[in-house]
Amino acid sequence: MTSPRKRLSPDARRTQLLDIGSRLFADRPYEDVWIEEVADLAGVSRGLMYHYFASKRDFFAEIMKVESARILDITAPDTSLPVTEQVAAGLDAYIRYTVEHEHGVRAINRGAMLGDAEIQAILTAELEVQQERILAALPAGVREDEITKTALRGWVSFVRAVCMDWLDRKSITEADVRDLCLRALEGLLET
Repeated sequence: MTSPRKRLSPDARRTQLLDIGSRLFADRPYEDVWIEEVADLAGVSRGLMYHYFASKRDFFAEIMKVESARILDITAPDTSLPVTEQVAAGLDAYIRYTVEHEHGVRAINRGAMLGDAEIQAILTAELEVQQERILAALPAGVREDEITKTALRGWVSFVRAVCMDWLDRKSITEADVRDLCLRALEGLLET
């Protein structure tokens, strides 16, 4: 059923389309989401969808970029805090984001397109920024250690995987997720 048409500014329309796509890709595999359905839910023509996004793949890539940028924005560290407080605050922000933007988080962490080089580059860039933020807060001698760099890269991926599992199963509390992630980081940095 087509939604009633409503005139929006180009930026508002683009945001609306990305939000609809985020919800659909979060709930279904990439191949089960149709551009026509997104257009229908937005109350626009399929042609207008292609005005904003050249293809379904480009549409998905843009969803990935938007969600990744949001995550980086809300997890930006307060560099005036000690490193442990910076990491805890960033982790709290990420966990809160996974709750408040569950559809977007699911969309960027699932789907057949994760094997796509551009999509993978978006995710890799986000993970690298998170790793670099933590490294920047560590003492100079520690931040240059390759084992520490590898551990932090793994920890950022671990946090993402734990949060996805938590969203799926809700078998532990939000506080448990936070504590688990912080204990894992402490253990990694002790070595």
